[in-house]
Amino acid sequence: MLTRKLAAWTAALMLAAAPALADWAPDGPITLWVGFGAGGETDTLGRLLAQEMSQTSGWDIVVENKPGGGGMAMFTQLAVAEPDGQTLGMGVTMPVLVNLTLRPDEVPFDLDSFDYIGTVALAQVGLIARADAPYDTLAELVEWSNQNGGATVGFDAKPQALLIRFVNAQSGSEMRLVPMQSSAEELQNVLGGHVDAAFNAGAHIPSLEQGDVKMLASANAQRHSYAPDVATAQEQGYDIFVDPWFYVAAPKGLPEDALAALAGAMRDALASDALKQAIGATMHTEPSDKGPDATRAMLGDGLKNVGTLFAQ
Repeated sequence: MLTRKLAAWTAALMLAAAPALADWAPDGPITLWVGFGAGGETDTLGRLLAQEMSQTSGWDIVVENKPGGGGMAMFTQLAVAEPDGQTLGMGVTMPVLVNLTLRPDEVPFDLDSFDYIGTVALAQVGLIARADAPYDTLAELVEWSNQNGGATVGFDAKPQALLIRFVNAQSGSEMRLVPMQSSAEELQNVLGGHVDAAFNAGAHIPSLEQGDVKMLASANAQRHSYAPDVATAQEQGYDIFVDPWFYVAAPKGLPEDALAALAGAMRDALASDALKQAIGATMHTEPSDKGPDATRAMLGDGLKNVGTLFAQ
């Protein structure tokens, strides 16, 4: 009997506490710092998110750009900001994880310097080739490379190059890397036959739909939403992946009710049809919110993966 009463009181207390979490509201405007300049992918996502969160929550959310070091300058400032729920930061995982891997003693923060509100979206990075290429998968590209004295692969980010080096080390292939400035440049070089394959993060989708290019592999840990039949590099035998997540963090020490309210508001915004359509139209991807705990876990796993990438 006592146990049943204790359970009932506990449940009642939990129900009584729930409205308090939902009742938190900022004492003024919330500033969302974006760790990149205006007009880029992170800025676009940040402004779409801030607009929709403002509409769904009624809060005033203002976006400020703080570019530098792939988001490192912004996160350096965010780590020492007041943890009152009114200063948030949005960045992308790979630059942070690469810096924490290569020069941890020089970076003035670590993953535990922040509370995490959630993820916004995953950049879907694919390995593509021209539609008439004599290979359909990463494994077949490796085989073709071995039989033809090497293949050329375009890339525009360090982790992509490290993935190919990992594949070379695992397979004995000698695929050669060709540095480029953007997904658009990589796509043009694939279509023009100037490289045998290249990475791409969305610019290729119209060409994929028109049948001008094909996907050889997802470079992410998961298959892409628009190409569910294309296996990941891991599924093709290479235990490596590149997952650039866009995410939102706050200074460590955020009050529990503020964290719950902010995470809830972000979750509601990302679930809205308006934001889904906007992100789909501008980023060729879908919103994906892991929530506070899973976002922290994802960053921890990502740090281990980047360590594996740079060990090659």
